[in-house]
Formats: sequence, C-alpha cells, structure tokens
Amino acid sequence: MKIGLDAKRIFHNHSGLGNYGRSTLQILAKDQSDSDFLIYTPKLKKHEEVAFVEMHHNIFTKTPSSLLYKFLKFLWRPYFVLQQAQKDQIDLYHGLSNELPFGSRWRSMKKIVTIHDLIFLRFPEQYKLLDRLVYDFKSKYACKHADKIIAISEQTKKDIIEFYGVNPNKIEVIYQTCHPIFKEKASEEFLAQTRSKYQLPDEFLLYVGSINERKNLMTLLESLCQLPDEKLVVVGRGKAYKEKCMAFIQENNLSDRVFLVDVSENVDLAAIYQLADIMIYPSLFEGFGIPIIEALFSKTPVITSQGSCFSEAGGTHTMYINPTKSLELKEAVLKIKKNPKLRLEMLEQGYAHAQKFSDNYIAKTIATLYKKTLNDSSNSHHTHL
Repeated sequence: MKIGLDAKRIFHNHSGLGNYGRSTLQILAKDQSDSDFLIYTPKLKKHEEVAFVEMHHNIFTKTPSSLLYKFLKFLWRPYFVLQQAQKDQIDLYHGLSNELPFGSRWRSMKKIVTIHDLIFLRFPEQYKLLDRLVYDFKSKYACKHADKIIAISEQTKKDIIEFYGVNPNKIEVIYQTCHPIFKEKASEEFLAQTRSKYQLPDEFLLYVGSINERKNLMTLLESLCQLPDEKLVVVGRGKAYKEKCMAFIQENNLSDRVFLVDVSENVDLAAIYQLADIMIYPSLFEGFGIPIIEALFSKTPVITSQGSCFSEAGGTHTMYINPTKSLELKEAVLKIKKNPKLRLEMLEQGYAHAQKFSDNYIAKTIATLYKKTLNDSSNSHHTHL
C-alpha cells in the first residue's frame, strides 16, 4: 500500500493533534513495514519529536516542489497537495486532523479522515465565531467526502451522526494511543531529579490539561479548599480562565498549596504522572481525554467526570464524579487516600485497561481499515467533488 498522510501537525504541533499524528505514523510504519507512508507538510520543522521519521525506511516526507507552491504554502495543504499525491500514485490519503483537501483530483484515490471531536459545535460559546465557522466547514466537508471516518471515541461518533447526519456504517471507532514515554517506568534517579527541577511537594494531586472553562479546573480548586492537607500540581496553559483561577487561588489562600508548572518535555511530564498520588481530570466534555490514558499507563489512579467519553478512556476502575460538584470530588479524593487497597486496585486494573490503547492493537486496526477501504468496491459510488 502507498498511504499519504497529512503531516502538517506532525511537524508543527507539539500537543494533542500533533501527538496523534506522530504516534499514528510511528506505529503504522513499524507495524506495516511493507507499506510506504508519504507524509505531506507545507513546511519542514525538525525537532526531537519527529526524529523517528528518518529512522524508518518506509516514511517519505513531501513538501511543496514548485516555486509557485512554495510561495503559496498556505494553499498547498488544502488544495494543491492533491496534485502531488496523484503524481506520487497514492492509494489512500488519510487526513489526521479533522480535514481533507478540497478539489476534484481524487479520482481512484481513497480517503479517510480522523475526527477528534466536534466540541466547537457542543460548546460554541468557547470559540471565536470565525474559528468555529472554519472548523465546522472543514469537518463537515471531510465527513461528507471521506470514504471512511475514524472517530477517536464512541462519543465523537455520536456527535458526527448527530451534527452531520452521517451514516453510522461509514464511521469506525479507533481509539488513540499516547506517547511511548508514558508507557516507560522512570528511574528513581530521574524521578528525584524531576521533583527537584519543578520543586514538587512529596505528595500531590495532579491536573494536566489546558486551563480553560471546559476543562473545569475551578471545581478542583474549590474541592482543594475542603482538603486542607492536600497539595495540587497543575500542568497546563491558559488565558482568561487561567486568570480567573489564579484570582481564586489568591482569594482562598491556596498559593502555598497549588503549584503551577510549565512542562515542555514529555519525559518530564511522564515522571510527574508517576510521582503523583492521583490524577484528577474534571473536564466537562472531551472527544477522548488523553491525560486519562497517560495516567493509567503511568500507574496513577484517576478521578474524572461522568458522561461524555470518559468511561471509554478510564475503564471500570477509574472513579467518576459530577464535575460541577466540588464536594463529590473531595469525597473521591478522601476515599482513595484513606484506602491503600483501593488505590492499588485502581492503579493495577487501570494499567490493565490501558492495554486497550497499545500501539500494536491500534496499528493493526487502522491498517485493517485501510485495506478494507481499498478493497471496498462499494465506495466507488461516492461523489467526488
């Protein structure tokens, strides 16, 4: 098979969508060594996270070739990349992040898109109008014109059906994995170095995620007021909502118990997960919830929200609470802290559940979908704009 992949975010995004693209490419290239993976990016940006690209004999990076395309880089990915993909005789093109190129040059090339979430439609007030319109236009177009859609959770599949009226048979739920570093046990020496580097307390609760309204750090801060013996480490960035949280921390004299740390290296974040007593993820809504998986692979118990996709990521041995009730969150923390046997069961069973998101399983599932899509003659009747 010759697979084309939209690689802009693989090179240019260091968080969620970039991590998804990198991990998907890496596990596929390793598992499907007889297939070629051509990755298309308007601009190369080399960094440590993409070093693996040069280590695989079956990954080929493609950038704009002509002077015109180099000058019109911003149009290459949504439009001109199709000409390049046709020239490269791609069998199947996979849009890794909610979009596919526009145009009429698909011919016999099959196309798959991964839809991560439609949160901009669920929580429109949290997005600028222009951003929301652009995301909606691209996602709707991709869902309509893809031969198959990968939804990263059952929740996202439901949203695609609800908002875009897509036939459920066109959608496959294939979970995502997390960065391999979260699956490795850090040495005691590195754990001690990380604790010292970020000046972390001996025991702490952990929050990982953007600091915005939907992620709902405030409920956790409110519960901290009722947990006088607990300290909290917050890893994440934010703007207006973060200022609101900072004001709450000041007003409630939590400054000596809340540690906001800026972590840019995954290896450091993996160690912080392993040092934490409990990871708390009180988000109101997600497409998937990668920090839950990262924590489970790190053998750290998780408290997260009821509903949405959280139970898919967390499994049966994660603790679920109403994310708007700080009292429920407080009681969940105390329950785990006071019961070492429960904590041990949560981390062991949580780790076992995390194996559902192992590299090999996901690579084989995606490769099977690629083959099925290529062999499915019924796809040939789809409209090609």
